Amino acid sequence: MTRRTVLAGVAAAICGTPRRLPAQGDPSFSVDVRMVEVYATVFDEHGRYVDGLERDGFEIRDEGQPQTIVDFGGTSDPLACAMLLDTTGSMEKVLPQVRSSILEFIDKLGPKESIAVYTFDTGLRLRQEFTTDKLAARRAVMRTRAGGETALFDALAQTAHEIAKRKGKKVIVLFTDGGDNASALDAVAAENSVRKFGVPVYTIAEGEALESQSLIGTLRDIARKTGGTASVVRKPADVSAVFDEIAKALQHTYLLSYKAPPVSEHGWRTIQVALRQAGKFKIRAKQGYFPD
Repeated sequence: MTRRTVLAGVAAAICGTPRRLPAQGDPSFSVDVRMVEVYATVFDEHGRYVDGLERDGFEIRDEGQPQTIVDFGGTSDPLACAMLLDTTGSMEKVLPQVRSSILEFIDKLGPKESIAVYTFDTGLRLRQEFTTDKLAARRAVMRTRAGGETALFDALAQTAHEIAKRKGKKVIVLFTDGGDNASALDAVAAENSVRKFGVPVYTIAEGEALESQSLIGTLRDIARKTGGTASVVRKPADVSAVFDEIAKALQHTYLLSYKAPPVSEHGWRTIQVALRQAGKFKIRAKQGYFPD
């Protein structure tokens, strides 16, 4: 599949694709039920993770209206992690350190948790499909080499489009060392795409990427609105610590799913997640979604 074909699919998913109406005599009809997935991380008043909560402990509202949680994934349920690594020319000096940090990150995943390895320069490349074989994932990381320009926005949108199809808990961890200079999508289109697919994105920016405040702002918005976090790295030696924090965060993530209510408009819809029990809690979760 070409990059243009994939981007066309992403654009169709963002804008909506016309569906054929059933003609008279069609033998069957199908009903699409849109499920909204909300990833949430809960902290107590001291900033410690709160684990072990059950479905009934949460309440969720869509545009202020309470919703029934249909599917629930607890903090102990395994997740699928898509590692999206910048391998453009600007990464040549720091890539060895980043590779080492990613290997440590892979080792921290549970035995039932799967990881896929994607890289990008002018295009997106799948180096290792989702697997629980950590050795295979490590080999894919070690084979990466630096070169080429940076199509960051295209790569992020395509990755979100690909893994959104997977069932269960999933996440994207993005590392970039440069500003985008080769994407077909702009920052706004990429952000809307990722927000629509609803997969949490944890971003790490370093090097030349820090020179673009607009890029840093976009990465922060994407992370905040999808329920992830955005980090910046000033020194290569700090990369491992950032990956370690993300690995810890992924161990404390809940997945709450509900049926999207019928709507007459297709603008952004807000989501509020709260706990039913008393106490001072902070919840990190995505802030809303675009209905189909």
